[in-house]
Amino acid sequence: MTTTSKKRSSKETHLPENFRHIRLELAREPSNPDGRADYGYLLWVPLNTQGKIDEAYWKDYRDYYRVLKFRPGQPSEIGHVIHSVSGWKLHYDIAGKDPDEAGFHLEDERFVPGEYISIRDSDKNTHVYKVSTVERY
Repeated sequence: MTTTSKKRSSKETHLPENFRHIRLELAREPSNPDGRADYGYLLWVPLNTQGKIDEAYWKDYRDYYRVLKFRPGQPSEIGHVIHSVSGWKLHYDIAGKDPDEAGFHLEDERFVPGEYISIRDSDKNTHVYKVSTVERY
C-alpha cells in the first residue's frame, strides 16, 4: 500500500461528525396521491445545527457530498451534491452531458424528518420530496 493510499484511506474513515445519511421520498402529488417510498434520493452531506447543508466543509470534503437517485424499474444513479453560484445541485454525469438537477433554494432547506424539499429534475419537472430519515453517517 502506498503512502497516498494510506492517507486517503485514513481521511475516508474520519469524516466530520455532522455528516448525515438522508433519505428523501416522493411526497403526495396528483399522479401519486399517497406518495412513493420507492422513488427518491439518498444524500450524504454534513448538516449544520439548523439542519441545513453545511457549506463550511465543501472545500475539504466535496468528494464526500454524495447522492443516489432511486426509481422503480431503473438503475440507481450515483453522483455528487455540488455547490455552484446558483446553489446546491445534484450532478450524476461527470462528463457533463446530462443537465444537473437542482433543489429549489436547497441552501435554505432544513433536512429534518417530516420537512419537504423541492427538486427540479433533468427534465425540468419539479417534484416535492419528504425527508424520511436523517441518520449519522
